[in-house]
Amino acid sequence: MKKTTLLWLFLWLFVATAWAQNADSLFIRENYQKYEYYIPMRDGTKLFTHVYVPKDASEQNKYPMLMMRTCYSVAPYGLDQYPTRLGPSPTLMRDKYIFVYQDVRGRYMSEGQWTNMTPHIPNKKSKSDVDEASDTFDTIEWLLKNIKHNNGRIGQWGISYPGFYTVAGALSNHPALKAVSPQAPIGDFFFDDFHHNGAFTLSYFFTYPVFGVQKTKNTPESWFREEGIRTPTRDVYQYLLDLGPLKNANELYKDNFFWKETVEHPNYDEFWQKRGIIQHLKGVKPAMMTVGGWFDAEDLYGPLNVYKANEKGSPGAYNTLVMSPFGHGRWSRDVKGPTLHSNVYFGDNIAQFYQQEIEAKFFRHFLKESGDGKTGLPEAYMFDTGSKKWMQFDAWPAKNTQNLTFYLHENGKLNNQVPQAADSFTEYVSDPAKPVPHTENLRSMGATPFDYMSEDQRFASRRPDVLVFQTDELTEDITFGGEIMARLKVSTTGSDADFFVKLIDVYPGNEPDHPYMPDRKMILGGYQQMVRSEIMRARFRNSFEKPEPMQPNQITDVNFRLQDVLHTFKKGHRIMIQIQSTAFPLFDRNPQKFVENIYKANPEDFIKATHRVYHQQGAASAIEVQVIK
Repeated sequence: MKKTTLLWLFLWLFVATAWAQNADSLFIRENYQKYEYYIPMRDGTKLFTHVYVPKDASEQNKYPMLMMRTCYSVAPYGLDQYPTRLGPSPTLMRDKYIFVYQDVRGRYMSEGQWTNMTPHIPNKKSKSDVDEASDTFDTIEWLLKNIKHNNGRIGQWGISYPGFYTVAGALSNHPALKAVSPQAPIGDFFFDDFHHNGAFTLSYFFTYPVFGVQKTKNTPESWFREEGIRTPTRDVYQYLLDLGPLKNANELYKDNFFWKETVEHPNYDEFWQKRGIIQHLKGVKPAMMTVGGWFDAEDLYGPLNVYKANEKGSPGAYNTLVMSPFGHGRWSRDVKGPTLHSNVYFGDNIAQFYQQEIEAKFFRHFLKESGDGKTGLPEAYMFDTGSKKWMQFDAWPAKNTQNLTFYLHENGKLNNQVPQAADSFTEYVSDPAKPVPHTENLRSMGATPFDYMSEDQRFASRRPDVLVFQTDELTEDITFGGEIMARLKVSTTGSDADFFVKLIDVYPGNEPDHPYMPDRKMILGGYQQMVRSEIMRARFRNSFEKPEPMQPNQITDVNFRLQDVLHTFKKGHRIMIQIQSTAFPLFDRNPQKFVENIYKANPEDFIKATHRVYHQQGAASAIEVQVIK
């Protein structure tokens, strides 16, 4: 019966999606006129731009503009070629706006030189001082003067890299730019996407052609495809393990400028620092609604820190945050029916609710209505991934929280009592030659990660090189809402190490399966749902700019922040912490012998090491959380 239900569900979703796309395509052709332009920037560079204008636009019926700037192509190209959707959602498409899509500098049909995370120039002194903020400003100026029947207001949105361009666009502070929504924005490549706390995100290895090959001419084609790596096996775990040290990738990417930059800048030096956008969020004038997904494996650091930085740096500005139970950008899809991430079911029509009741209201208010900031939306619209319902807050982190510390104890215990043992630790052997996989799903290892963020962790908890600490069964619900800090007291027989910490919700043994289980081999009884995780490269424990070795067999503080959560651990569940030193091939392997540059490590630098996590008087490892009262 369950198989039949699941089959009908997938069939229904396929048919419904196909029907919706056909309906959207027809609506676009009937209601929008497409134009193509080359828009000049202040330094003479021209950026290719598509503009879709409602056919009923007139002097009596003016429309605001909604713009997305992207490095991923504004296809389809050609005046007679129309996309299957316009704007952030079908709701906004049908509301009708003048939609603007632009290839950024050096990409596809635009002129200029491409660079990753274009450094922002706060004080521009000449026309040659250009960045994404100036390009946004110049584009808006041109649009206001040349696109007929606009109402003088413009908004900007974008997901992932286009989210970065949206943040940068907000820094232009153009008076016509009234509302921006950076969604899953990249904030800093040393903490988002390609690195986490300095550890290289190895699962991005195959994306380097997209970001590290310059085009030789303006083109509607993806010129970098021929530079892609063709592996001899579909088993990416084994392929990357067999590849060996990262220095062996130099031959594969010998002409890739971004790979060379990555290799030559292993630390958080000026190269990475000047590409961060978050530190520039000061005095932002456009209304900003930052959007993210709690299970976004690519850009979770970005949205949380963009919101917090703008809140601090732009007092008095309209600044809100939305966090939903999705992976990367999935809230933008017109999904009716069940919302799942990995094996976890969160409810029905959640993306549709967000699109209609949150996103559309935001843009409608600032671009079509009074724009006085009285949107009826809260400061923080957050989805509780444990109770599985939307919550509203007037600040984030929420004001009504208390700090609570969970201490690690011997015999795998986890509670709020300070350890009293005089000499207590748990140890494990970490072998770079046999790294812990970050997922059981072999099919997901060859691309940017997705499902692992809420995936069942039983496969890891049963390994000897993964430490497990858990509470007794909870006697009442407890809601973690806000920031999380890992404070580890550790030692190693080597001179460097990684520590990957996971916060896990352990379901009761009698937890029933829901009707939409995507993996028929999975059971939810005893499911260990990952709620949050993060890695810390110990060499960066005191400074991301100046790494330093660990002293063998010496107790060392390794403190780092996990990204925020809003999760209710229910009565009868358990709270679990897992600690390991590899999560492969999500992250690269630490040699565990300190070397100046891990990208240049030799095979003999990779050694087995015994790591200890201490839980004793004076050296008590713990996790600090914020609990909503």
